[in-house]
Amino acid sequence: MQSANVNRLTPYLFLAPAAIIMAIALLYPIGYMIYASFLDWNPSQRIGEAEFVGLRNYINLLSDASFLESFWVTIKFAAVVVFLEMLLGVGLALLLDRNIRGMSLLRTLFILPMMIAPIVVGLMWRYMYHPTVGIFNRTLKSMGLEPIPWLSNGDWAFASVVIADVWQWTPFIFILSLAALQSLPQSAMEASRIDGATGWQQVIYIKLPLMLPVLIVTLLLRLIDAFKVLEVILVLTNGGPGLSTEILSLRISRTASEFRELGEAAAMSNYLLILLMLLTFGMFFYNKAMEARAARLRKAAEEDL
Repeated sequence: MQSANVNRLTPYLFLAPAAIIMAIALLYPIGYMIYASFLDWNPSQRIGEAEFVGLRNYINLLSDASFLESFWVTIKFAAVVVFLEMLLGVGLALLLDRNIRGMSLLRTLFILPMMIAPIVVGLMWRYMYHPTVGIFNRTLKSMGLEPIPWLSNGDWAFASVVIADVWQWTPFIFILSLAALQSLPQSAMEASRIDGATGWQQVIYIKLPLMLPVLIVTLLLRLIDAFKVLEVILVLTNGGPGLSTEILSLRISRTASEFRELGEAAAMSNYLLILLMLLTFGMFFYNKAMEARAARLRKAAEEDL
């Protein structure tokens, strides 16, 4: 009996050092940030010299109109870009899931934008949005149309940062959706063809339901990234005009570096962390339910053959 217990525990004993190191590396910075959020702390102080203020930073933020506006802009930005990227990425994957000549080259070209550094993407789009020498306004002028204030008007500035983000990250959705499509069981496709399903019916009733677990994970990854985007917006608009494009990550950066309020910046980060954790847990449980549904669909398709 003692030998059996030792054998059962041996793998855990070998894994324990790596697990402890990983836990410390992951959890210590988060714990440090949570502790800092309870302090009135600025960069000229050591953390031990900062005054403990309890929940004051959190309470003050809830009555801070600028913080609430940044929070709303962040949610709006993440919702719009992820919706558009999912729509375009999945649509392109369904369109290009074919074995025709030159398709490999086309797929490679589609994923090029996500390989470019965000700072470069921001500079590139800033030049294209330039009011006088940018390609968009020059094209509009050549057609006899009025130029658009891409970055100097609040609504257009928000649309401009959305376009830049969608351009860069739609390929991420595309490549994961395409991989999911190409891993679908051929038995399900054959069963639907035998039943007389059209291409559109295959997409609606077979492909998308079977892809759903992968799409949910893809959606979650993009949502998390969209909530943390910083460089492109920093270069394009620096959060302006007004607060129209000031997302939360940019406000956190300003609060820490310009206003020198490290405790308040940590409290903002924790609000964002709580929101992302709620999203992650919600989508995790939804994904489990969708995986079970996809397994049932696969089994039903195999039984039909």
